[in-house]
Amino acid sequence: MNLALGTAGVALGLAASIVGGLTVAYGLVRDKPALRRQALVYGVLVFLGGLLATVAMERALITRDFTVKFVADNGSSRTPALYNFATLWGALEGSIILWATILGGYLTAVVVKFRKRLDDPLVGWALVTMFVVCAFFFLLMRGPANPFLAFDPPPGFDGPGPNPLLQNHPLMAFHPPMLYLGYVGFTVPFAFAVAALATGRVGEGWLLATRRWTLIAWGFLTLGIVLGAWWSYEVLGWGGYWAWDPVENASLLPWLTGTAYLHSVMVQERRGMLRVWNLSLLCATFALTILGTFITRSGVLDSVHAFTESAIGPAILAFFALIVIVSVGLIGWRGDRLRAPGRIDSPLSREGAFLANNVLFAAFAFVVLLGTVFPLLIEAFNDDRISVGVPYFNRMTTPIGLTLLFLMAVAPVLPWRKASGELLRHRLIWPAWAGAAALAVAVVAGARGLAPLLAFGLGGFAAGSAVRQLVLAGRRQGWRGFVGRANGGMVVHLGVIMVAVAVAASGSYVRQAEFTLAPGETASFAGHELTYVEQTIDELPEKTVVAAQILVDGTGPWAPAINQFSFGGQTIGTPSVRTTLTHDVALTLLGLPDAENDTVTIRVTIQPLVVWLWIGGGVMALGTLLAVFPGRRRNPIDPVSAPIGGARQGSGGGHDDAEPIDEAPSEATPRAEPVGAAGPARVHPAESADGSR
Repeated sequence: MNLALGTAGVALGLAASIVGGLTVAYGLVRDKPALRRQALVYGVLVFLGGLLATVAMERALITRDFTVKFVADNGSSRTPALYNFATLWGALEGSIILWATILGGYLTAVVVKFRKRLDDPLVGWALVTMFVVCAFFFLLMRGPANPFLAFDPPPGFDGPGPNPLLQNHPLMAFHPPMLYLGYVGFTVPFAFAVAALATGRVGEGWLLATRRWTLIAWGFLTLGIVLGAWWSYEVLGWGGYWAWDPVENASLLPWLTGTAYLHSVMVQERRGMLRVWNLSLLCATFALTILGTFITRSGVLDSVHAFTESAIGPAILAFFALIVIVSVGLIGWRGDRLRAPGRIDSPLSREGAFLANNVLFAAFAFVVLLGTVFPLLIEAFNDDRISVGVPYFNRMTTPIGLTLLFLMAVAPVLPWRKASGELLRHRLIWPAWAGAAALAVAVVAGARGLAPLLAFGLGGFAAGSAVRQLVLAGRRQGWRGFVGRANGGMVVHLGVIMVAVAVAASGSYVRQAEFTLAPGETASFAGHELTYVEQTIDELPEKTVVAAQILVDGTGPWAPAINQFSFGGQTIGTPSVRTTLTHDVALTLLGLPDAENDTVTIRVTIQPLVVWLWIGGGVMALGTLLAVFPGRRRNPIDPVSAPIGGARQGSGGGHDDAEPIDEAPSEATPRAEPVGAAGPARVHPAESADGSR
């Protein structure tokens, strides 16, 4: 029954994707509004197809239906309920089911949101694009990644269960779905970018239609990356949280380009500039999600995060190439209409800072992409295996990261168009004092080294700037001073600063040692007393947990363990971490007692400020949520040349001390959308953030 239900769900999703895409496309070409409006029905059918496949596979996993080959390969009667449920996305074919289901959910949400604008060609071509992407992933499930193949289990058969690393921490149930919600969510703005290029409506209207969709996707991707780092820290036991693993990098790349887009899109909305940048960034972000899918699921690399080798690699790579070719072709085709009607008047302006921000994020993404893909290219052409290690990434990305921290401090206080030196001095005085104070505190606390001290000082500088903006907004608007894209963005900045400072501190001042201890024996390291109490053994259905009970400074006990899984005799370590606001003490069990020796070997890793990584990630998620809600409504402005409505002109040609509270234009703000490079501009009527008029 599970096989029949799952196969029917995949067939329904595939048929609805293909027929829906063709129907809407035909309605657009032949100008038949009735056909376009059928997108609502087909969108819901796509989602129902993916949902049916998901329910069928989860039912098969929960009931241990080993007649389904995916369950026979990855399920087990010994797997705990939480990890058994998460097995769906712990292996290749199941992860494609989840991907297609989430994509169908986004498609349905878009169709419902724009149900009153299905006659609009912009919405129509966006839906066609989403139908095409849905069809691709459902085709994978009908071909090389078929999750509903039959299996004839012998009597008494029991599967191996998921990879032991994937059933060793509860974060496995949350980290991949968050990443998928982020990855797949970028399909929506990409689809509207393609639609804008296809229709020639490359002004600012489509940006307003996709603003919140992009923010939501970026927020989920951010949360997924942070949870992934936390999972690595709690499970792998090597004493770190980010190893520049190729699959880690695959999630970071679209985050970098998506972050650049979220900043530069404000310049286009405000001044009508950076149109090519924004379209290119959106297309690159979506393309990088597909490239990340290829890296993770093609079997081209060995990684704790990667799936086993499969036949879907060529199909995903071909789809990636198609996206790149279509994106570049459309941007080239609309080149004349993409010429910006405005220009940057001065580097000392907000648009100048955002352009510099774009360049830095693009450089960051290029460095990471080069270090990730170069070894794969060498192996493909020369059959030689090389690796690009952590030193390369740290050396190349540290200067870029420090410069971005500096821009985070300066950009929020810059006015549009041009700033005077006097204005900058006035607005940066308190952030500068905050940076100096942070640097002084770091030095007093014993921090040394140029790069970490710069990170602490610039982090304080950027935090002072963000807090200053929030304080000004709070004074003028009360609690609404924390709501809106720009103000929520300042909260996100605070989270990023926490993460940056935590990375600098934990990476620069990590201390590590190994000790062999007998019961009752104590060791001292970095001001901490470690006492080995005893060994405990816990027999579970799926594994045997052998733990060493360790007291840290008389507290605990903390229990680093080695897990011996029943199937295949696999052995996986689980660290134990004592966390405080100032530093973590992580204990990893390396060696067990034997018949002749009752000692254990433990590795102790001490890292400062690690907990602020997870706190910073939470603050970033909160800031994203605040940014999704609309801020204070503003008077209509001309996005090409006009300053903020009602603001006084400062000596530098920008704003004076009456600074903007929320740079996000009002949902009721009309937008000038040039027809061509030199043609007249059409001003559209009030258009809300979801594109409704």
